[in-house]
Amino acid sequence: MTKRVLIVATDGFEQSELEGPKKALEDAGIETVVASLKSGSITGWKDKNWGDAVAVNLTIEEVEVTDYDALLLPGGQMNPDILRMEDSVIDLINDFDDLDKPIAAICHAPWLLVEADIVDGRTVTSWPSIRVDLANAGADVVDEEVVVDGNLITSRNPDDIPAFSKALIAALAD
Repeated sequence: MTKRVLIVATDGFEQSELEGPKKALEDAGIETVVASLKSGSITGWKDKNWGDAVAVNLTIEEVEVTDYDALLLPGGQMNPDILRMEDSVIDLINDFDDLDKPIAAICHAPWLLVEADIVDGRTVTSWPSIRVDLANAGADVVDEEVVVDGNLITSRNPDDIPAFSKALIAALAD
């Protein structure tokens, strides 16, 4: 059966951090589904300006966690900052964690893991500006291109996308 990865994002996601892993997953034969707070499309952030639109397949409220094998959280500064204020998104992250399904978060997206209270005692990485937030939430923060700790997969920035994608694909193969 084909593996399925849920991508949760909203306007202001880092363009490369959604599209790069999405393409890598699809090239590996893994189905991807984009969920957001609203239907229609969401717009990325690219090179200090608005980027391209990405189609939304369903809203957060329509998601059934059992339909997916993993969760992908792209970064960008705006995207996770908006999403972490939404209880439905935090509940969804906790549901994936409760089922021990892979949760892959890159750049600023580990903010969502802090909000979901699932980093205490875990080793993670992120964009430099949120590392103190992660440490304050009890995480052991390191500066590496990709960190896998149990079901959590984290990376720092767009340069890490190949390693980040490879780690998520490997987690789905297990």
